[in-house]
Amino acid sequence: MLAVLVWVFAWWLTEAVPMPITSMSPLFLFPLFGIASADDVAHSYMDDVIALVLGSFILALAVEHYNIHGRLALNITMLFCGDPLNPPLLLLGICATTAFVSMWMHNVAAAVIMMPVATGILQRFPVGPDQSVAVSKFCRAVVLGVIYSTPIGGMSTLTGTGVNLILVGMWKSYFPEAEPISFSTWFFFGFPLALLLFLALWDILCCLYCSRNSSQALSGYLDKAHLKRELEMLGPMVFAEKMVLAVFSMLIVLWMTRSITDDIPGWGAPFKGRAGDGTVSVMMATLLFIIPNKKQKGEKLMDWNKCKKLPWNIILLLGAGFAIADGVRTSGLADILSKALDFLEAVPYFAITPAVCLISSTITEFTSNNSTTTLVVPLLIQIAKIMHVNPLLLMVPGAIGAQFSFLLPTGTPSNVVGFTTGHIEIQDMIKTGLPLKIAGIAVLSLLMPTLGAYVFGTNEPVQ
Repeated sequence: MLAVLVWVFAWWLTEAVPMPITSMSPLFLFPLFGIASADDVAHSYMDDVIALVLGSFILALAVEHYNIHGRLALNITMLFCGDPLNPPLLLLGICATTAFVSMWMHNVAAAVIMMPVATGILQRFPVGPDQSVAVSKFCRAVVLGVIYSTPIGGMSTLTGTGVNLILVGMWKSYFPEAEPISFSTWFFFGFPLALLLFLALWDILCCLYCSRNSSQALSGYLDKAHLKRELEMLGPMVFAEKMVLAVFSMLIVLWMTRSITDDIPGWGAPFKGRAGDGTVSVMMATLLFIIPNKKQKGEKLMDWNKCKKLPWNIILLLGAGFAIADGVRTSGLADILSKALDFLEAVPYFAITPAVCLISSTITEFTSNNSTTTLVVPLLIQIAKIMHVNPLLLMVPGAIGAQFSFLLPTGTPSNVVGFTTGHIEIQDMIKTGLPLKIAGIAVLSLLMPTLGAYVFGTNEPVQ
């Protein structure tokens, strides 16, 4: 198993073989090396979590196709622009919009969608020698705000990032008898975490890049009149846009109400655990292929041609992560590798979260977030068993820490999207990302033993 693990991770890191193909390699490596049967491995590539991702991506494509995100961005930017122009408030609006979009779609998709919206605003400013220091700093703040708001927004929901889904999938695989982590359960912990981290990001950006004369320097190039004209060019919302928004809103409500509390069981109770978040995700995505768009006779809101842009590489990567986690567990490799983290046994209880988060957030700067989670979380489960603590006490910080790749452009594809705009350099990312990483570890260390104990029940043992 170790040799297969090294093989797969080497291909992921070097990209000697395209990542989606590497992600499918467990389908033939595991059966051939006797690690697992073909059926067992294939099951990892299509379960409720994968169904959740698939349905969410189809809905995200519908939002992108009808430019609902662009309309949302313009409305929120106008709301936060201020009169006269208030740069910190405008920055808050751009970052908040990005974080909100990233809550409901993959981080990379959110960054790809929102970066043109952000750079479209920046295009109004002069470039080259005519650009003042205040304008240059604000441009950097906007780009950095977008690339950092995407992972922060993604932390708040299960569908926001693959890391959260990998964590939930591993929890379900290792502890099938335990209470599963539902969309609403994660949201009650993830949203406060993301909100505090978002406020820290905004404060850092304002302190570093918004000077006192920023408003005067920017007001000559950007005002509400420009934004209003762009919004008018979009015209009023048509039937198709309203229906996509309604379907998405209905999906969010169904996610949040499937399992509420013991006293208020939610709509999933009559199904006795047979219906999951993936069930409603695919069901609502199916509605998009049934509801007419009222543009042309017989045309629906979505057709399969529009779905050709589905990010199968992400879906296959998630499946590979689940397959590897199962292989590491069933082969006994997790017990062996966990000895490398034996020093955590001596860590005081209150220091567990920052220690795990620091390790995970360091590794993730050099490998992808999903790869870091796939590698680290199974080891943390074994460490938790040795320490006789609830595994989520280590798993959650390990997974969330894997999303703190704030220092290098290569940390995540979202960082690359921002870096290629030409507005930021590596030193800008380090200057902003380092205090943000420290703030993230501090916030998580505060919330995990308090809110985490209430939401996840980490004070209770898991069999």
